[in-house]
Amino acid sequence: MAINGGAHYKERSGKVKPLVKIMVLLGLVFATTFLFVSLTGACSVEDVTSWLERAKGSNPWYVSLIVILILAVDIFIAVPTLTTCILAGYFLGFTVGGLSASIGIMAAGAIGYWLSRMYGSSFLKYVIPSETKRGEAKIAFEQYGLPMILLSRSTPILSEVCACMAGITKMRFTKFYVAWSVNSIPYAFIAAYSGSISSLENPRPAIYTLIMMYMTLWVAWFIYKRRK
Repeated sequence: MAINGGAHYKERSGKVKPLVKIMVLLGLVFATTFLFVSLTGACSVEDVTSWLERAKGSNPWYVSLIVILILAVDIFIAVPTLTTCILAGYFLGFTVGGLSASIGIMAAGAIGYWLSRMYGSSFLKYVIPSETKRGEAKIAFEQYGLPMILLSRSTPILSEVCACMAGITKMRFTKFYVAWSVNSIPYAFIAAYSGSISSLENPRPAIYTLIMMYMTLWVAWFIYKRRK
């Protein structure tokens, strides 16, 4: 039994390796944009706060538009997603802030999925020349992709990688988008709520929310990994 179990584990690991390779390379692409943003100081937390403050002074609806645009481009350039959601709640209140953040995150998921679905085949063939291995990667993502999408907010960059993987492997869009909704909308509204009850003098609700959200997601991810 132990021998059979070991053989089964090696076989499963072999099938998952192509998937891991693709996801690691995608992660490196997103990490590169994160380093670029960090080193250049573009789209920093201070920048986002400044944009929102100026927009609120001009027209409050501009704040909502800026939040949506910032979160939508997160699929291309790593931006402070959670902080932006918290700031959306701070400047717009719980309802409008949560709705704006949700629209932005949902847009990012759709953009990442469809761009990857349309143009990801060339990338996939370049990274995994073997058609058999590409098939194994697709099968592995079909098996593990759904819980990965649901828990992807536990780690920076992983959510963007999962959105692109769903498109590359041609996961059914409705399946992906339902999982992405469950992943994103509560996340956006909880963050917005913490921002709505915080202030510059008392930022503790936002800080506590940030810590609790990541702890909850990390524990859920750890349990999933142990079970699988």
